[in-house]
Amino acid sequence: MDIEVRKLELTDYNSLKEAMIQAYDNWQTAYWKEHHIKKLIDIFPEGQLCVTVDGKVAGCALSLILDYEMLGTAHSYAEATGGYSFDTHNPAGNVLYGIEVFVNPEFRNMRVGRRLYEARKALCENLNLSRIVAGGRIPNYHKYIDTLTPKQYIQAVKNKEIHDPVLSFQLANDFHVMKILTGYMPGDKESKDYATLIEWNNVYFESVRHAHVKKKNNVKIGLVQWQMRSLKNLEELFDQMEFFVDVVSGYKCDFILFPELFNAPLMSATNNLSEAESIRDLAKYTTLILDKFATMAVEYNVNIITGSMPFVENDSLLNVGYLCHRNGGTERYEKLHITPNEKKYWGIKGGNGLKVFETDCAKIGILICYDVEFPELGRLLADEGMEILFVPFLTDTQNAFTRVKHCAMARAIENECFVAIAGSVGNLPKVKNMDIQYAQSAVFTPGDFSFPTNGIKSEATPNAETVLIVDLDLDLLKHLHSNGSVTNMKDRRLDLYSLNKSS
Repeated sequence: MDIEVRKLELTDYNSLKEAMIQAYDNWQTAYWKEHHIKKLIDIFPEGQLCVTVDGKVAGCALSLILDYEMLGTAHSYAEATGGYSFDTHNPAGNVLYGIEVFVNPEFRNMRVGRRLYEARKALCENLNLSRIVAGGRIPNYHKYIDTLTPKQYIQAVKNKEIHDPVLSFQLANDFHVMKILTGYMPGDKESKDYATLIEWNNVYFESVRHAHVKKKNNVKIGLVQWQMRSLKNLEELFDQMEFFVDVVSGYKCDFILFPELFNAPLMSATNNLSEAESIRDLAKYTTLILDKFATMAVEYNVNIITGSMPFVENDSLLNVGYLCHRNGGTERYEKLHITPNEKKYWGIKGGNGLKVFETDCAKIGILICYDVEFPELGRLLADEGMEILFVPFLTDTQNAFTRVKHCAMARAIENECFVAIAGSVGNLPKVKNMDIQYAQSAVFTPGDFSFPTNGIKSEATPNAETVLIVDLDLDLLKHLHSNGSVTNMKDRRLDLYSLNKSS
């Protein structure tokens, strides 16, 4: 048996007509005439699709491209097709409008309809159209007209309390109902002249007016697993920073992530002071380090996420980091949740800033260490379109690291995003409250077929200084959001609960 999905040709018409007559046995005169098919093929050949089985047409999908703003939502089938003249077809339009899908009952056990829908979705993506729109019949509605309104009927079909051969199939193929149309196709006695306006959104659509800022689909990131070592002065720290930036730049990375408080070795010079006094002294270097990073971001053409550093603001000690864009801009992020240890020994206070950062290749979020253990933060960032969550961390024991690791993995699953974590290793015998470090830097993924089965894209050797280079395909996230085995973001019960960021 030979099954093929291809463009419809005029030579298929006799076989097509036979299939239409079988599909519309209640509408014997409703099949498309040869001149209709010829016109459609002439004006939009790639939009007319068929499935053949051993050369015989088993099903067909016919489409136009329309300027949807010109058409509007309250339209009829005749208006959409230009009174069957198809003069409404506009190659410069923004939606793929489905004017026909049918399957010969002889082949309904061969997923012909699904093949046609998938081919139509691929066409929409290839043509960079924003969505597929169509008016859908509800042919079983006549059985319930005395007991259900059209709205109640559609909801019952959604709840699978009623099966409708058209609407049930459309919902199963990721279409959703935008509104109810009246008088859409006069004479449709089964649907009682009602129809649903259905829509499938193309998640890969790129607006032409935004083409100049089109983001990359593949993003390469470098994670620095930093070795804590004694440093004599700031210049030695700069040398070590630049070494890693140079390395990841050589691999053409888009981002480099440093760990939390990676500059702690500089506190060895003030080890005679109390912990609180020593870290406040360390804060005097933060602006200098930021300036160095900002310069390197431009020179090495890589977006630098600086981990974190202590910073004094209005006499309050904060734990902050910076996103240094490779175009020269800088933005600050803050640690929001402070561990009991940080409060007790250092007197650090929590910041208030939480946002998604727009970069030249992805929308990113940044949470410092303990913050990733609070799921609300990741979800708020995901609601703003975050694709990659970066987590600079500092953990002393394997127990502490395990908390960060497993919470980061959970954030990747529940928010349908990539999560990258980077920490420090080694020890600092001459720095109070920074004796030992444990880390295994890694990148985590959602849990679905397109990703590793264990949710780990890549991970470094534990407790060894290294750089982890990882390629990320952002298109996988777009597909997951709409077509994943589970769709966590879409399936939230927002009628039952909500999450809001304080102003």
